[in-house]
Amino acid sequence: MGYFSYLYYYDWTYLLIMLPCIVLTIICQINVNSTFKKYSKIRNSRNMTGAQAAEYVLRANGVTGVQILQVGGHLTDHFDPRSNVIRLSESVFNSNSIAAVGVACHEAGHAVQHAQGYVPNKIRSAILPVANIGSKISWIFIVIGLASSMFQPLLYIGIVFFAASVLFTLATLPVEFNASSRALACIRENELLTVDEYKGARSTLQAAAMTYVAAAATALLQLVRLILLANRRR
Repeated sequence: MGYFSYLYYYDWTYLLIMLPCIVLTIICQINVNSTFKKYSKIRNSRNMTGAQAAEYVLRANGVTGVQILQVGGHLTDHFDPRSNVIRLSESVFNSNSIAAVGVACHEAGHAVQHAQGYVPNKIRSAILPVANIGSKISWIFIVIGLASSMFQPLLYIGIVFFAASVLFTLATLPVEFNASSRALACIRENELLTVDEYKGARSTLQAAAMTYVAAAATALLQLVRLILLANRRR
């Protein structure tokens, strides 16, 4: 594994490609945490909890049969299409903060996408099984392929598998952006928050969206780097 680390990490492509992505990811993560923390301390004027906000979005879009449950952890909020459940973290479910309303409405936006058959969401779901396999086994082939020129073909097989997971990461972007757009539109049109409160919810969701952008950029550039390494070993 030490040899692989030497091959994979210590060259000019790492400094040029991966280090900026790592820095970007750290910055985005700090930003989303600080933005959420800021607006989680400000109560919304309607005293609406995250769970109530999510329920409002579902009702406004005519979506029924979706459960809204509390889940442990921090910023662990998500919609599970398999069980048709919106799971909101402890800092969102019962909280009446501006951040809680924004995050809860975003997750409800995913539930609306699922109910309405939003095409990019279907594409993302179709890619998921292949991406899961690719993320689990790609590095096995990549490590073996980089370790010895005898196994060079395995390196390319690993890259193909890794590309599937990259494709899933890219397909996630329009789904996340659309969920936020749906959430903010519902908040604005139904005046769930005041104008100033709306800006806080928007800032929270924009900060969260940037983490997905950073993840996609990192995955894509990592794929480019693997291709460069493979071509250099020919």
